[in-house]
Amino acid sequence: MTSTSAFPDDGRPDLPGEGDATDPANPTGAPGASWHPVGDPGGARAGQDDGTGSTGSTDEGGAGGVRRTSLGRGSVVMTLGTVASRASGLIRAMLLVACVGAVGTVANAFDIANKLPNMLFALISAGVLQAVLIPQILRAMNARNARERLDKLLTLSGLGLLLLTAVLVVAAPLIIWLSTLSGAWDADARHLAVVFAYWCIPQVFFYGLYMLLGQVLNAQGRFGAYGVAPVANNIVSLIGFGAFIAVWGTAPSRGISDLSTWSTAQTAVLAGTATLGIAAQALVLVFALRRTGFRWRFRLGLRGIGLRAAGTVVGWTIGAVALEQVGVLFLTNVLGAAGQTGTDLDEAFAGNAAYTNAMTIYLLPHSLVVVSIVTVLFPRMTAAVQAGDLPGVRRDMSLGMRSAGVFSVFSAAALIVLAVPLTASLLPSLDAEGVGAVAPIIQAMSIGIVALGATVLVRRMYFAFEDGRSIFGIQVIATVSMVVVLWGATRLLPPQWWAVAAGGAYALSTWISLLLRVRGMRRKLQGMDGRRVLQLYVRALVGALIAALLGWLTVRLLDGYDVTSWGHSVLVTAAAGVVMVVGYVLALKVLHVRELDDALAPVLRRLKR
Repeated sequence: MTSTSAFPDDGRPDLPGEGDATDPANPTGAPGASWHPVGDPGGARAGQDDGTGSTGSTDEGGAGGVRRTSLGRGSVVMTLGTVASRASGLIRAMLLVACVGAVGTVANAFDIANKLPNMLFALISAGVLQAVLIPQILRAMNARNARERLDKLLTLSGLGLLLLTAVLVVAAPLIIWLSTLSGAWDADARHLAVVFAYWCIPQVFFYGLYMLLGQVLNAQGRFGAYGVAPVANNIVSLIGFGAFIAVWGTAPSRGISDLSTWSTAQTAVLAGTATLGIAAQALVLVFALRRTGFRWRFRLGLRGIGLRAAGTVVGWTIGAVALEQVGVLFLTNVLGAAGQTGTDLDEAFAGNAAYTNAMTIYLLPHSLVVVSIVTVLFPRMTAAVQAGDLPGVRRDMSLGMRSAGVFSVFSAAALIVLAVPLTASLLPSLDAEGVGAVAPIIQAMSIGIVALGATVLVRRMYFAFEDGRSIFGIQVIATVSMVVVLWGATRLLPPQWWAVAAGGAYALSTWISLLLRVRGMRRKLQGMDGRRVLQLYVRALVGALIAALLGWLTVRLLDGYDVTSWGHSVLVTAAAGVVMVVGYVLALKVLHVRELDDALAPVLRRLKR
């Protein structure tokens, strides 16, 4: 499994391997950027500047080659944009929890419906985008007829997404039925989920548009708009959810399970706001592309856009995504059964909504830093693959895994130690019982965050090599492992622990995916700088353990595991977080971890200006 099972609703579509962007890098991390057309007739290899600073011929409409940006500069730009989107997204999550709670029938029904666009987009569209259209967009940027190829690709993709969305809206009752097979869902609860789905499924079209336009921008070396666009979604959501609270007030601490108190107007405002937000963020990229000089024209036709040879890759990729979503569907049903069982007993068992809130918090460090690193590296690595530059791919793969490791190992320790006060800080409308439902799920998931960033990077490279068969084979093992572990948990544990078990099963499958993908990629690349990567992770683990001990002592000293007030939880999180960061940085300095200096260099340069 990958983070497609997460469904964090910050406006980014969850693709196979975690919904994010892609782009180039500089192994030195030096500031500045150079760029060149892939397959430059002047002979510049992927990963090299031709020495002239020239881009080659720039085709009309702003298409002119894949840019090559430094990892430091590019990742900082992406991180700043992502910080803005995640910060506003956290406020959005707070308001959503205030509207419907983190447990209860309404929260679970809305969660299932609102994550369906992510799931469906991954199942049908994202496989084609990741395996075919995105690589073709990168190639089209450097073709002689770049404008024509891009116009055809975007036209074909847009029409396909529109048709797909219409079909999915009609199929909403069937899709919801498959997601609520448990007998714990009664007819009224299932009907509410279907109505929510009618409002939410149109997001599939806007997710697809956002992803396509984002790839064109990223291929031009413009990362900011893609990272900032979700802020538009969050602003719309803040207005809509704020209006909901102003009219109908906040949900009780145990959520809303009595559907006789829920109205059609509440459904329209809640779900309509969610979909309007996704539309807004796609529209932001339309304007961003126009500012680059890109002018899209409606053009039909398949000739000359490079899709003929992609059929095999598409088949394997869609098969892998479909298999992945079977696991997601099983997980959704288990969580739904747990959450609805709690409402039957008048208790607040963690279900779909609690799991999604936990995943949103869990993905924060990954999305703020690791996704930015992967985003900036991927097109350059793809260009190196296309040019046959395996040493360049190995070099960037090592750089990406080590840079991600510095942050992800610490993130795992921080999430485990700070789960309770962090949850209480970020979801202030939850009482102690609600925090107790979400925090253990975060801790169970945290075991897998170290593997998450690395497996996203490695999986992307399978797409670059157009190796869909290996992706499918690895997905079989990962999905089976997740389903078997979670099924066993439902037989051995009471329902109130099923969501925690789901978090642990997700973490386990992430590690299995990483180990299998690394093994296969080592064969493709004839090595992966494994010793240096492993040394970094071992040193980072030592530093993280020291930081975890210091953080745990700080939380205990401040009674941070007792949820008494929002202010107290914020104070504990801030104090323990600072202690952990300082302890970790000092430990890495003592252990001579050079990657820390490389990662902090671009940030420190900006602070000195």
